Parts: sequence; structure tokens; C-alpha cells
Amino acid sequence: MAATPEAKVKKEIIKWLKAKGIWYYMPIQNGMGVVGIPDFICCAPPLGKFVAIEAKAKGKLANVSANQAARINEIRLAKGLAVVVDDVTLLDELLGDL
Repeated sequence: MAATPEAKVKKEIIKWLKAKGIWYYMPIQNGMGVVGIPDFICCAPPLGKFVAIEAKAKGKLANVSANQAARINEIRLAKGLAVVVDDVTLLDELLGDL
């Protein structure tokens, strides 16, 4: 079975996170957790900065659900970093200085 376009983006994000030495966790969306939680929950060295990443298929950057937008807003209000990306190069632009 071929990987979905979003799965391809997630695979690239994983490579990027590992190259940067950033710890990450990918919550399983099974109805038991928080609805709309981003795809990646991360802790970035050296200061342990909280980072959340929502992955979208290329060209689908604006396709954030209302629940996803609410969780991203909550993270930002708590002074965490929360981003939506459809291409791993956006991570360098948005999070490159971590």
C-alpha cells in the first residue's frame, strides 16, 4: 500500500526531528485522547522548549480542523510553539533556531 501524501510529510518531519536531536511523540488518535491534538508533541533542547507540529499533505496547509485550530491556539496561549506544516522546509523557517 502506498503512503498517503500526509504520511510522506510525517516521514520527513521525523527525519528532521531526529537530525536536530528533538524528542518527539506521535499521539494515536483513537477517541480516548484530546480531540485535535497535533501530530507531533516535541521537546527541543537545550532548554526543553515545548513544540507541537500538525502535518498536512502538500498544498493542504489551510486544511486545519476547528478542533486542531483550538488545540494549536491553546498551546500558543501557554507559550508553547505550535506550527502547521505541509513541507519539512517550513520547519527550518519556523523552528530552525531551536
